[in-house]
Amino acid sequence: MVQHLWGHWLLVGMGALSTGIANVLLKKSRLVATDPGLLALVSSPWFIGALFFYCLDLLLFAKALDRLPVAIALPVFFGIMLSAVLVLSNVFLAERLTANQLVALGLISAGIVIMSQK
Repeated sequence: MVQHLWGHWLLVGMGALSTGIANVLLKKSRLVATDPGLLALVSSPWFIGALFFYCLDLLLFAKALDRLPVAIALPVFFGIMLSAVLVLSNVFLAERLTANQLVALGLISAGIVIMSQK
């Protein structure tokens, strides 16, 4: 039973990472846009990639909720997703990672651990 739940937690992590990737791709789609129009947005490969990863997250997280309580799975999801966005935006978008962001991430992580205790 416990091993079975690990697979569902893995789905939460993969879904969160997918959303983190999608958010960075969405930002990239706006950075490289030469036309602000809606048609240009939806035909951008960066935007299409973002849609793919958002949809992948939806499927993964929905499956994870088969066995996990949403009140615990969602905060864990957001903690992982925030971590992914901070790292990916720093690496691929050259966005600065600040000490405040790292402290906030630590506090969020601590809150998730405390909240998930029985």
